[in-house]
Amino acid sequence: MEPEQVRSSATPATSRRELHRAGDAARRQRSTRSARSTTALGRWAPRGAVLAALAAATIAFPVADATFTTQDAPEGVTPVAAAVGLPTAYEVLSSTTVGTTPTTLLAAAPGRAVLADVASRSVEREPLPGCDGLARTDGANGQIASSDLCVLWDPAQSLRGDAAVALSELNANYRAAFRRDLCITDSYRPLAVQRRLAVTKPGLAATPGRSNHGWGLAIDLCATETNSSDVMAWLRANGPTYGWDNPQWARRGGSGPYEPWHWEYVPGTTALGTNWD
Repeated sequence: MEPEQVRSSATPATSRRELHRAGDAARRQRSTRSARSTTALGRWAPRGAVLAALAAATIAFPVADATFTTQDAPEGVTPVAAAVGLPTAYEVLSSTTVGTTPTTLLAAAPGRAVLADVASRSVEREPLPGCDGLARTDGANGQIASSDLCVLWDPAQSLRGDAAVALSELNANYRAAFRRDLCITDSYRPLAVQRRLAVTKPGLAATPGRSNHGWGLAIDLCATETNSSDVMAWLRANGPTYGWDNPQWARRGGSGPYEPWHWEYVPGTTALGTNWD
């Protein structure tokens, strides 16, 4: 056979093999594209489910809550929001009013338990049982009748009504932050006690008859409080919200002796004009 005849007879077989190879390559490409599509669908399916759930929670549920009123509810069934006097989810999400934080909801010190919400609910019920919170000022300094004072959580300590209630509100939040009551060594001081301190602690005690302790408007903290940087930082941040503050004269560099333990009820001392410089 001549060479030209050999080449000619081999051409159809070669063409068939090339066609088979081309067909195999096309099938592999289709299989690869299908696998990629399946993988992409698998990846996006969970995401789509999450997006659908979020849409239902933020759009469908609030709208349903807004349309489901007390009148629509079956007999004996009341929507939860209406039952406790709260706005519906729709009203919250659609409202343009910015709510303010109640003064009784204060932040706890770093690392402490945040229980201020529980404390605030207790405060709203009755901050200091048995105390009406009235500011009775009939007596002279250091000569106030015990009936015009309110006993604190420590039965050995008492203050004027308004100062006592404000301090009790502060203490409720302090207790939520530190899991104990604020420790106090001194509060209202009768005139006799003021005179004794003027002799035993000269330079630290006010002139008898001029002390804000004698008006039931001042307290002294225990060393356990003043020695704690966490406690003092918390009191400096939150005390003024309730009217209680360490006066300027008692601070480091003030006009009087340095007394970080001495705190006063500022609305009361301001009204009496006893905010000493």
